[in-house]
Amino acid sequence: MAGRLDGRRAIITGGNSGIGETTAHTFAREGARVVIMARRPEQGATVQDAIRAEGGEASFVACDISDSASVETAVAGAVDLLGGVDILFNNAGYGSGESFPNESEENWRDIINVNLTGTFLMTQTVWPHLVSAGGGAVINMSSLAAQRGFSEAMQESAGGTASASYYAAKAGVDAFTRYAAGMGGRDNIRVNCVRPGQILTPGAVNPQTGNHYFKTGFDAFQILEGPGLPEDVANVVLFLASDESRFLTGELINIDGGCAAKI
Repeated sequence: MAGRLDGRRAIITGGNSGIGETTAHTFAREGARVVIMARRPEQGATVQDAIRAEGGEASFVACDISDSASVETAVAGAVDLLGGVDILFNNAGYGSGESFPNESEENWRDIINVNLTGTFLMTQTVWPHLVSAGGGAVINMSSLAAQRGFSEAMQESAGGTASASYYAAKAGVDAFTRYAAGMGGRDNIRVNCVRPGQILTPGAVNPQTGNHYFKTGFDAFQILEGPGLPEDVANVVLFLASDESRFLTGELINIDGGCAAKI
């Protein structure tokens, strides 16, 4: 089913690699005009050129989503290129292996600023353009970490866990998703969220093994055999961006192979 996003104008943060890159290609193949935002211009330009080579429409705009001035400038540039915005995928983010109670305050602030504050700033800045467009779709990137607990044995099985800041930031993204969905209904803006689990992205793969850093833990708790791929997430994001999900908002969708270890 091609053309599911014909005529739509989309912004994807963190579109330079992994899930963001794959989603940018997916959106473009479905007819969307895409602006890729990221902090690494070389990678962003490479994705832009690859999409154009496939016949899609894509442009790269540099942006640090944790900085409000950078966000305002980048969104203004995207609107100039696209003529408006219909879809925002708040994908950019990263994790850390620093462990509580030894996580540094600097690391805590950095992770919160990118994953949570960046999602807020992008949504806040794009919001008026979605209103002007008569509505649209916002998809936020959360994580299984937002709802998953662990015991000491589970942590040992997985070989560690992400930082407290990452868990807290993604739980905040979940709450912000529900809040923004409540605010968006009056303007036909739908806000939903995806929570990936064991997905093989460049930042999550151990270069020594080629596996996810927490593969052993995920494998023990997943119902389906893993790992997942960026395409698995991109396909759900495509659904949430399209009219096929027109009656769906405020939802948080797990893409984790049925991870049973949730509290």
